[in-house]
Amino acid sequence: MRVEIYSKPDCPLCDEAKRILEEVRAHLPFELVEVNIESDPVLYQRFRYDIPVVFVEGQKAFKHRLDRSTVERRLKMVP
Repeated sequence: MRVEIYSKPDCPLCDEAKRILEEVRAHLPFELVEVNIESDPVLYQRFRYDIPVVFVEGQKAFKHRLDRSTVERRLKMVP
């Protein structure tokens, strides 16, 4: 399973989301890819007000604050 987090540096919510995803990844194996939206003007324009944004298998799953139990439940449902 592939999980992508769209974030930017110096973002406390992004840091918290990455920490939660790393904790969940310790129990549920998945590929975690971090995308810095500041390195791409199109991504920055599209997501600058929504970060962090998390995609699971290419589908937008979460934005802003993540809750660990919600993330775990959602990832367990992915085939």
